[in-house]
Amino acid sequence: MAKTDVVCSTCITSSSGPCGGRGAQTLKEGVWTSNPISIQILGICSALAVTNKLENSLVMGAALIFVGVGTNLFVSLLRNVTPRRIRMIAEVAIIATFVIVFDQVLKAYYWEMSKQLGPYVGLIITNCIIMGRAEGFALQNRPLVSMVDGLANGLGYAAVLAVIGFFRELLGTGAIFGHVVLDPAWYTPNQLMVLAPGAFIALGVLIAVFNFLSGANKEKGEGAGT
Repeated sequence: MAKTDVVCSTCITSSSGPCGGRGAQTLKEGVWTSNPISIQILGICSALAVTNKLENSLVMGAALIFVGVGTNLFVSLLRNVTPRRIRMIAEVAIIATFVIVFDQVLKAYYWEMSKQLGPYVGLIITNCIIMGRAEGFALQNRPLVSMVDGLANGLGYAAVLAVIGFFRELLGTGAIFGHVVLDPAWYTPNQLMVLAPGAFIALGVLIAVFNFLSGANKEKGEGAGT
């Protein structure tokens, strides 16, 4: 097993590890228990705007993961030397730096996608998920567990966008990544799904599913406890 694998495993599972035994819980909360979109209803503007295609959703999810992990790391590293009165300015500056880096790389290597996403990558600077995790978690925790938190919330966000993007593109065009999946001979694409109302419908259904599953798991846990 590689050294990095040992470190990650220790962070997630060991109470004496660098994450203080909080790695698994932090990961679970960001991805599932407190999913930023489906549970906390945060960052839904981009979830509605860019999810007409699965490809767009995946790139936007990657952007938020990159910015979230990097921001949490540096906010945590600087938490003891950043004056409280300017902490939010410092956080925004850190967020903006990572957003600009991702945006420039996207423009350099994936220009067509950069044009499709338009200003939405730049708007990550004001995304309440990123600012919320920096202010509410990274500012009070050590670097490694803060990175786990950024990764978890980024994965939770990306997963929701990917699911919405998959169904919107599939139902709206009958294809995924440009490849026909639903035969036009028997399926007529539903144009509503690639328009704004389709985003609201897909997001609403997904939130309902998340709440149903969360409630079922909670009842199951309470039943096991009794």
